[in-house]
Amino acid sequence: MIARPIQRPTLPLALILTLTAAACSVLPSGASAAPGREGGARYPAGASRPALTASRARLAARGEDAGPVVQIATSGHGRRSHKLLLRGDPARAWLSFEAMQQYYYLLGSGLYKGEPFSYLWPFSQALAATVSMANIPLLQPALQHELKARLVGLRAYYDADNAGSVEGTFTSSLAGFDGTVAPPAGPGGPKYYDDNDWIGIELVRMYKLTREPALLSAAEAIMAFEIAGWQSSPALGCSGGLPFSNLPENSTRNTITTAPAAELAVQLYRTTHQGAYLQFALMAYEWVRSCLLEPGGLYGDHVDRRGILEPHLWSYTQGVMIGAGTLLYQATGDGVYLYQARQTAAAALAYFTPDRLGEEIPFFISIYFRNLLYLDSVTHDPPGPQIAQTYVDYAWQHNRLPDNLFLAGTPPSGQLLVQAAIAQIYALLSSPPRTYF
Repeated sequence: MIARPIQRPTLPLALILTLTAAACSVLPSGASAAPGREGGARYPAGASRPALTASRARLAARGEDAGPVVQIATSGHGRRSHKLLLRGDPARAWLSFEAMQQYYYLLGSGLYKGEPFSYLWPFSQALAATVSMANIPLLQPALQHELKARLVGLRAYYDADNAGSVEGTFTSSLAGFDGTVAPPAGPGGPKYYDDNDWIGIELVRMYKLTREPALLSAAEAIMAFEIAGWQSSPALGCSGGLPFSNLPENSTRNTITTAPAAELAVQLYRTTHQGAYLQFALMAYEWVRSCLLEPGGLYGDHVDRRGILEPHLWSYTQGVMIGAGTLLYQATGDGVYLYQARQTAAAALAYFTPDRLGEEIPFFISIYFRNLLYLDSVTHDPPGPQIAQTYVDYAWQHNRLPDNLFLAGTPPSGQLLVQAAIAQIYALLSSPPRTYF
């Protein structure tokens, strides 16, 4: 165990109220949220319903696109507004984001469609897409309302007292965000460590945009929740790591929970200069390397209670370790971390061919690309931008409906996770890498 001199804040509900006065939330009367990821299942089929379906023939019938040009109005000083012309990737990012809002967003609620509301997982990626859009040069004024609206929606998942469904034994009583809308608007229930990681990372990015102290406080509260979940029991094989969720039956500790927590910890260290955050990041990163690194240089999915590795390879589990290594290099100046990040990137680039990437949902790939692009911005070795560009341009030409909704999978279907991922990749390609974390 590490020393924890960090004062653990309770996630303040007031912070959301303070930041969203201009966009108050009214949940539909009598609505209830969908059940969580039942039985500990990783990726529920209905994570972001409603889903669209379309035939391959309809998609293939779309003609080639010469490149969109979009004109938007942005607020200037005082009451004056200015016209901004977007072309290329920024224009595609805007159109993808606009379609996400038009089809999936529930006006007046701050939330996205599901049963009736989306899980926190897809919501976190809509938040990431919004923050990434706001980091495109000159677009932040046009995204101010959307940033506030995401905070309104986020409030609905906040669980101050762990109310709702029976929860597991992994977590403390610290507040966090439930996997579904929390009481009274929804059932609440289990918390997922990766979902809370994604939220924390985006809150730090929002803090960098706005310098609103409440955002930083909220991110630190999430970090406290993550630290409290560290599994140090000597009865566990490969003791350490963060569990996937706090469901009673959860028995795994995962790359995708632990490595993003290391990334969030480095973000907070660079912002607050509190050494305990860096200490936790180093511990989490080294645990993943010790327990989940496979002989081929890539990271498996999780270990069970006995410490046995589940070796399935996903692109995003490689991405978060690439990003964590790069961030640790920047935080410590130790070139070992950069070397390890480059080694992981080389192995991932060799393994994740276009065909293999095509078998994954776009959400995984957006996480992979963000981290790969971030490494490339440090090493000035740019395979990442070219690969990401090719991926989203293919999706633009072949997997996009006339209303700019994107489909993925077999049969082709559209979900919030898909749309948010494409919007996010285009936004990342349009913005400086220093804004990615």
